[in-house]
Amino acid sequence: MTGAVLLALLPVVLLTALGLTLRRRRFLAESFWPQAERLGYFVLLPSLFFHSLATARVEGVPVGALALTLILSTVIVAGLVVGLRPLIRVDGPAFTSVFQGSVRFNNYVGVTLAAGLFGTQGIALAAICNAAIVPTVNILCVLVFARHGAARLSPRGVARQLVTNPLIVSSLGGMAFQLLGWGIPVGLEPAMRTLGAASLPIGLLCVGAALDFTGARAWVGPVMSASLMKFLAMPAATLAVALSLGLHGPALTTALLFQVLPTASSAYILARQLGGDAPLMAGITAVQTVLALVAMPLVLIGLSVFVLMG
Repeated sequence: MTGAVLLALLPVVLLTALGLTLRRRRFLAESFWPQAERLGYFVLLPSLFFHSLATARVEGVPVGALALTLILSTVIVAGLVVGLRPLIRVDGPAFTSVFQGSVRFNNYVGVTLAAGLFGTQGIALAAICNAAIVPTVNILCVLVFARHGAARLSPRGVARQLVTNPLIVSSLGGMAFQLLGWGIPVGLEPAMRTLGAASLPIGLLCVGAALDFTGARAWVGPVMSASLMKFLAMPAATLAVALSLGLHGPALTTALLFQVLPTASSAYILARQLGGDAPLMAGITAVQTVLALVAMPLVLIGLSVFVLMG
């Protein structure tokens, strides 16, 4: 299981490094990167979320307990980060990056891991994780951006962001198709699947391209704050809630895996779109991806020991 985790994370590290190399060597025009970010945010990621949720097979999955575990643990950690805001000595835009780094997750890696570990059941479990966490995280992040981002939003602006956010809309749309039993039209389904698959390499290349280590010393505090929340507080909260709801087996393992995933490339794209600290967000994403190579196997080992002792 630990080997599967490392193999799933390796492409993430390599693609991020490739983006950094391409940008530094000026292989592509500077104007390419903002357009690629826009494409990912408005087209590729929404296609991934909608398709994965609309086509998931969820038979035999403890949908209620799994979804509630993920939503409650995410809200708990989000509240903890906001409560600790005075102790995190950064400006508003930088705080939005710390917040995203604490709660956002790389669902590409999550789906790959779940499928590799549990086969078709893992794909269904991953779909429920996405359905529960994606809308929750994006709503929380939009609210934090409205309060702390460079572009402060009025209540009407917050409402507009929530109802027009492509990640939220696509997630809710995919869930609606799933609940109503609708299928994606035959000609459209493979196109959406292909667009969704393209979101991973494009997003990670953009993250790598945005890396700028000239201010790395100033990142140490924010990066550590976000990573402690992501790799310690989040799995602890998830395990506590899961046990209280009686979640066990592959569903518990998948819930923990998703909640200890490193921050996704979509966090950087959202920071660029909503007035966050995008360079810091790219740094948090890159550092967490590397830390996850250690943190995720440790969580799995800890879960195994916990089960044996129990």
